[in-house]
Amino acid sequence: MVRIAMVVFSYYPADPRPRREAEALARESMSVDLICLKERDELRQEVINGVNVFRLPLQRKRSTKFSYVLEYGIFILLAFWKISLLHLRKRYNVVHVHNMPDILVVTSLIPRLMGGKVILDLHDPMPEVYMTKYGMGYSHPIIQLLALLERFSIKLAHIVLTPNISFRDTFVYRGCPEEKIHIVMNSPQEEIFYRNNSKTRYNDPHEGNKFVLMFHGTIVERHGLDTALSAIMILRKKVPNLIFHVYGDGDFVNRFLELVRQWQLDDMVKYHGRVALELIADAITGIDLGIIPNHKSIFTEINLPTRIFEYLCMGKPVVVPKTKGIKDYFNENSIFFFEPGSPSSLAKAVLEVYSNGTDTKEVLKKGMEVYRTYRWGSQRRAFLKLVHGLLDLNAY
Repeated sequence: MVRIAMVVFSYYPADPRPRREAEALARESMSVDLICLKERDELRQEVINGVNVFRLPLQRKRSTKFSYVLEYGIFILLAFWKISLLHLRKRYNVVHVHNMPDILVVTSLIPRLMGGKVILDLHDPMPEVYMTKYGMGYSHPIIQLLALLERFSIKLAHIVLTPNISFRDTFVYRGCPEEKIHIVMNSPQEEIFYRNNSKTRYNDPHEGNKFVLMFHGTIVERHGLDTALSAIMILRKKVPNLIFHVYGDGDFVNRFLELVRQWQLDDMVKYHGRVALELIADAITGIDLGIIPNHKSIFTEINLPTRIFEYLCMGKPVVVPKTKGIKDYFNENSIFFFEPGSPSSLAKAVLEVYSNGTDTKEVLKKGMEVYRTYRWGSQRRAFLKLVHGLLDLNAY
């Protein structure tokens, strides 16, 4: 039996990318042990859809730079110890490491020294994330250190995965061998997002008595919820019965809720906190429009948010920032763009969806065609083919 260890500095099964990939491997009759963080009410160990989940006694706080480093350091030590002990008993064929941080790849050292293969899954480029989060330039010593650790981590891995073209190009530019890095896109897991397929369709907003917007994801400043609220201030007199549902958590939650109260938007904005992915899928069935209100930054310029495909796969239009990472896959005919950081541009795009049902359906149709090109079924096959090739097994 093929034995795989997977390690991720986040919660499971809440983190969609590790969940998709772990369950894909488990369905191939591979043994998958996943090491992750532990929420207070979660079990230390359990089996979820065939994946053996081991939770370490640590929670993510999302506070100061020092606390990030401390949490990363503690988790790396605990995960290194856990994987090493399990490996001595089970002999892992592959250790699959998800960033952030990149240096988490050192948890694979013992299996690697004993002949195991290492996959480094770069969800995000750390230098760009930290430049955006802390307003640093590329020449800042911390960013230079992160770039150095990125190169070291990539060198330690046998293959590297990343979710989009712009990320791949960024890593290659910084020295990752082109033949070593592969794209496995963040496409929604069909068995989750197609559970309510009978309810999935575009709703003409003029048929109901409400126009419902939705945002879900990590609530951090770069994701632009302040821009979204400013746009709602513009739209509140133009779109009757406008409702905005927000799902997720993060270090911008308190500021977001403060703005809701300050701008007296309590009757229109409904905050639900972080919920399971299945509940996100259920929520999408009842909305009219998804929005991705990202600010413009060095990171968001090259990012392709998973949420775009999550809305499109369920037949819902989505408004997105006009950035390179998104334009690599979509054009003006297949999605609704706005200028990032501009509330008036976002409001104009939302109003266009609300006012022009026929045009909205045409754009949505083309957007869904883009999604189908990269749906999880095809990405899953590509992912499994890479794993089989790494193990010198027959191609999937």
